[in-house]
Amino acid sequence: MNRSLLRLGAPVLVLVLGGGGVLLLKATAPQPEQETGAVRPITVYTHTAQAVDTALPVHTQGEVRARTMINLTAQVGGRVVAVAPAYVEGGQFDADTVLLQIDDSDYRLALRQAEATVAAADLAVQQALADAEVARKQLRDLPSASPLSLKEPQIAEARARREAALAGLELAQLDLERTRVRLPFEGRVATTTVHIGEVINENTALGQVFATDRVEVRLPFNDQQLDALGLPIGFSAGPDNAPAVTFSATVAGQRHTWQGELRHLDAAVDARTRLIYATAEVADPYGAGRSQQGMPIAVGLFVDARLEGRELVQVVRIPSKGLRPGEQVYVVDASGRLDIRSVSVAASDADTTIIRDGLRAGEAVVVSTLRNAVSGMRVETLDEERLAASGG
Repeated sequence: MNRSLLRLGAPVLVLVLGGGGVLLLKATAPQPEQETGAVRPITVYTHTAQAVDTALPVHTQGEVRARTMINLTAQVGGRVVAVAPAYVEGGQFDADTVLLQIDDSDYRLALRQAEATVAAADLAVQQALADAEVARKQLRDLPSASPLSLKEPQIAEARARREAALAGLELAQLDLERTRVRLPFEGRVATTTVHIGEVINENTALGQVFATDRVEVRLPFNDQQLDALGLPIGFSAGPDNAPAVTFSATVAGQRHTWQGELRHLDAAVDARTRLIYATAEVADPYGAGRSQQGMPIAVGLFVDARLEGRELVQVVRIPSKGLRPGEQVYVVDASGRLDIRSVSVAASDADTTIIRDGLRAGEAVVVSTLRNAVSGMRVETLDEERLAASGG
């Protein structure tokens, strides 16, 4: 009996003793040390806001187009008997260069015929004047002689026929001149549509040409850019007040710049885009107006344009990477705490932002990425300008 009780009670005793031991170990175990240090502040890069007097930069884009581009058409018909070397796509021609020669044989004959008609008309006038003189002498004693009897209508008719003959002579001379297709300006050939030996009619399309004395660029501006320019809608530049425009584009792997002038602003806002368009010009684009590397600002080229707008005094300039969405900036105060500011932006481009209100010169603006920013949070700063100067 005692042995049975001992067998049953031994496991229970082991469990009780084991549980008591665990409780004793927990009660006497040392407590872990609690971390009581402050949270380490985030490190950010800053840039010192600068007070400047500056002209507002205005950036836009546009396509170069010819100021004068025409569809060249024949004014007379005939066979093309000669073409100039410049009459090829891209060919350059001077003013009054004969681009095409049309067979003029028929027009020379027409000219000779017109000259003969004028000679006959001159003779008829002289005959009418002589007849009138005879009639006047014969009827000098007749005070009531009629104009018809004095041959006055015959003189008027002869003179009218001569005027018609002279007009026919001028037309024949003009048609003969038109057999030589030429233009009154220097230019380039854009396209050609006829060839030597081809028979053409009046108004046949011969190609497309454009003048190279200057090119135009249509530039769109939004309301903010128009305000920065300080120019009214409908502005037209005079000889001395045309705003300068710097154009740039990458051509053949190089960055080229050209200088031009803004000539006028449209008098109406585009109803579809709500933009106002301006026209800028570059003089002698294929000559003196070329870039320093010798590249012309060619028709059809897409270019960037930069203008300087109104002058602003004592505004604040910061790097554009310091401007946050919603026209906000992160400023670090003297105690190292973050202040989220709303500012008034006067102008901004890829590199620089001009602040009109909301920021003072000398304040430290955060220019690095800062997620989950909260006003009052503590940050450590690294001055970007000093690091760059030290090579860090």
